[in-house]
Amino acid sequence: MAKIKISAVVNTRNESENIFDCLKSLGFCDEIVVVDMESEDNTKEIAKQFTDRIYDHKAVGYVEPARNYAIKKALGEWILIVDADERVPKTLAAKLIEIADKNEVDFVRIPRKNLVFGQWLQHSRWWPDYNIRFFKKGSVDWQDEIHSVPITYGTGINLEAEAGLALEHHHYRTIDEYFIRALRYSSQQAKELIDSGYKFDPADLIKKPIGEFLSRYFAGEGYRDGLHGLIVAMLQLFSILLIYLKVWQAEGGKPVIERVFTPTWQTAFLDKFREFRYWFLSSKIQNSKTKTEAFFLKLRRRLFR
Repeated sequence: MAKIKISAVVNTRNESENIFDCLKSLGFCDEIVVVDMESEDNTKEIAKQFTDRIYDHKAVGYVEPARNYAIKKALGEWILIVDADERVPKTLAAKLIEIADKNEVDFVRIPRKNLVFGQWLQHSRWWPDYNIRFFKKGSVDWQDEIHSVPITYGTGINLEAEAGLALEHHHYRTIDEYFIRALRYSSQQAKELIDSGYKFDPADLIKKPIGEFLSRYFAGEGYRDGLHGLIVAMLQLFSILLIYLKVWQAEGGKPVIERVFTPTWQTAFLDKFREFRYWFLSSKIQNSKTKTEAFFLKLRRRLFR
């Protein structure tokens, strides 16, 4: 049996629309391992066109618990983690082969080119979106928490934030798809918040979602992504709101009387209004046409902090 240097690992569930193009882009790997989580479509049948190394794992609603299981099935010295809605361009493939041949590092953070509703988001905190996806076997362990950062051992590097060295991620394609995932993920994220000891605070229904919007649209310069940037920031606001609503629901959906709640929402909205005004003026400063205009905007921002 030929020595296996690079194993591609792909976890799937109902990915018949994505899996062919994903696996086709992995032709440079020495083996492909697919771990399917109870797909109800023909994902596994399509995958068989590219590999016979297909395994089953219980569907748990998100991928992290199945990561380590899939990695253990791989035989290669190097592991490449790819999601079914991702593609590996030839330029990235060549770079990964080069890194594996040199064998000088233990893990690699790869940028992701996120295509949301058909457009590459180059701001909004969606780029370069580094993820640890290429590593020597035994150098990375995934935790079971949703969207968790893996534990690493040894020396790592970041690839340059260039489109040609990025995973091409065909993220949300429709609004419906976004809401379906948000409903699924929010239940798990709410559970993790509760398990961490968090107790519901009514003010968080205002502060957390609006904070997420401001972080995406202003701090992350989402406005530079045009209409897509605004839409995505608003959807992110909703997804965060959903998490805290589910925490409230899990705690029994207790009411808070008007006399107690009014000072809470007034303070929370005032704080976020001040933050909004700061970021709004900051964006105007960044787009000001003259130094004089920028000076007066900075003065105004300072006066209203």
